[in-house]
Amino acid sequence: MKLLAIDPGPQISGWVITDGGVVPELIDFGITETIDLIQMVENWVEIDRMAVEMVASYGMAVGASVFETCVAIGQLIHAFKGDSAKVYRKDVKMTLCQSMRAKDANIRQAILDRYPVSGGGETPQIGIKKQPGPLYGVSSHVWSALAVAITVGVNMDGYYGLVK
Repeated sequence: MKLLAIDPGPQISGWVITDGGVVPELIDFGITETIDLIQMVENWVEIDRMAVEMVASYGMAVGASVFETCVAIGQLIHAFKGDSAKVYRKDVKMTLCQSMRAKDANIRQAILDRYPVSGGGETPQIGIKKQPGPLYGVSSHVWSALAVAITVGVNMDGYYGLVK
């Protein structure tokens, strides 16, 4: 099964295509203008399922970018031809770190801990150009998209209902 997981944003979005496993193999990934990603999603036929990180309200005032992200999420779900799931950040935190207090650095470390130490350099799960690890090239918003993919992989058989 090929899973597309997305960390949406109002202007740019991070995305990964994985095999859908608990320690997913990265097939492809990138950071793309959101408007271009919507077009890409519309045309991807080899993807079996899509998961998008969903915005949640915690009672605080938000700016226009949050509403623009909500619009982008709707457009992504509408553009995808298959099954899709909305994944909340709280679920990512609980799945990867077992704590709602987890920060991005904790989530990144939890992801690194899942992967084999096979590359070179200071962080062998990422590696270096001469000795790349399984996460070589992952950066920025792609980490969040990968966290979404792992959350879906771990909870695939139970928690996530499908939309569409």
